Amino acid sequence: MSDSIIVGVTDAEGSQRAVDWAAARARRGGERLVLFSVVGGATGAVGEDDVLTAAVAATRARLEKQADLLRSTGVSCEVRVSHGNPVAELVEASKDARLLVIGGEKRGQGRRGQHGYRIAAGSHSPVVVVPLEAPADGDGVVVGVDGSEVSDAAVAFAAAEAERFGEALTIVSAWMPVAVPGDFGVYPDLYLTDLNAITQSAVDRVAEAVSEMYPDLRVQTRVVEGDPAAAIADAAGAARLVVVGSHGRGAFARFLLGSVSEEVVSQVTTATAVVR
Repeated sequence: MSDSIIVGVTDAEGSQRAVDWAAARARRGGERLVLFSVVGGATGAVGEDDVLTAAVAATRARLEKQADLLRSTGVSCEVRVSHGNPVAELVEASKDARLLVIGGEKRGQGRRGQHGYRIAAGSHSPVVVVPLEAPADGDGVVVGVDGSEVSDAAVAFAAAEAERFGEALTIVSAWMPVAVPGDFGVYPDLYLTDLNAITQSAVDRVAEAVSEMYPDLRVQTRVVEGDPAAAIADAAGAARLVVVGSHGRGAFARFLLGSVSEEVVSQVTTATAVVR
């Protein structure tokens, strides 16, 4: 993995917000920023090669102007333009990246885009989805945990990110009683209390492990009853970054996010990293 942060640049409204977030992150971390744009793939029409060549040149010229502005602010920046399927091109590019950053949409504009989900699930590096509402001056890192291996990877990434920039880390988990069809009635108090205690104990173990690795890191925990995605979204607040794990597996499942991860990306108005 290199030290570069690749940001996908498109004509979509959220693209500039993603560039701004990635540039701030690169400047703060001393990393190289790559402005990456993908021109549409070939269809085989007569004269198409000339059209693609011209489109790539025009796109490169536009990105170079943007790169020059970023360089003037102290960001090490380069431009990369390719053509083909945007999802495949960005996933391939992620093999040589510390982070891949893409833009999201405003909350209330529907789902944040199937291409974005497929990129986040298929990427070889962590993917940060930056919605338009993401705070420009957010502080702190929030990570959702569920005890899985991919959750452990999310915690490792979140803790390293928080420690690197001297921010607090909030570890969030949620529990729900077993779903029972029909009119089940009231769950016993002891059962609910035990579910909460089990979840809190698991989260405390994660927090202790993080504190052992990063003794100076401020770590706090949050355990609630309810939907995990909603719990993470509620904890996000004005955090700089939210981190969740992707559960994609296998040739097909690699391009699918787990239901909680997808809901978090859809709901949260803070930049959200998806880690596999």
